[in-house]
Amino acid sequence: MDSAEVEFLAEKEMVTIIPNFSLDKIYLIGGDLGPFNPGLPVEVPLWLAMNLKQRQKCRVIPPEWMDVEKLEEMRDQERKEETFTPMPSPYYMELTKLLLNHASDNIPKADEIRTLIKDMWDTRIAKLRVSADSFVKQQEAHAKLDNLTLMEINTTGAFLTEALNHMYKLRTNLHPAQSAQSQDF
Repeated sequence: MDSAEVEFLAEKEMVTIIPNFSLDKIYLIGGDLGPFNPGLPVEVPLWLAMNLKQRQKCRVIPPEWMDVEKLEEMRDQERKEETFTPMPSPYYMELTKLLLNHASDNIPKADEIRTLIKDMWDTRIAKLRVSADSFVKQQEAHAKLDNLTLMEINTTGAFLTEALNHMYKLRTNLHPAQSAQSQDF
């Protein structure tokens, strides 16, 4: 899975908008949306919110967690803990990127939010690199990846898989007699 596919999945996350148009319910395969009434909040998937925002048909309400004070607390907590802390959304990075790219005028302190999310991302990726390094050095066979998001796993997954494949090849080349004996059984 690549980052575009992860972003596609993130676009299914629900966000709140305030439409400036009237429309009855929309019946889609994924579920019903609406009705849309001017000034009344309604939950829609992110892909629809972005489409309506681009056409100036709504105002996007940022998620509750997309607040400078809350994000500062999360960032500080992430820096304190050795393990990965739960994120406010499984798609926090993608949601932030999309919302700030398409609706930054609806998000107070957008630049500060962008910086805080980037800080959290950098902290988490650094932790992931240290964990992967430790994992490889200890020649582990499996790892527990609690509280990682799909994008974070996607970022290092290919590298880690390739590194483990190389380690396996090196180990089997160092001990060919042992592996040959184990195959006889």
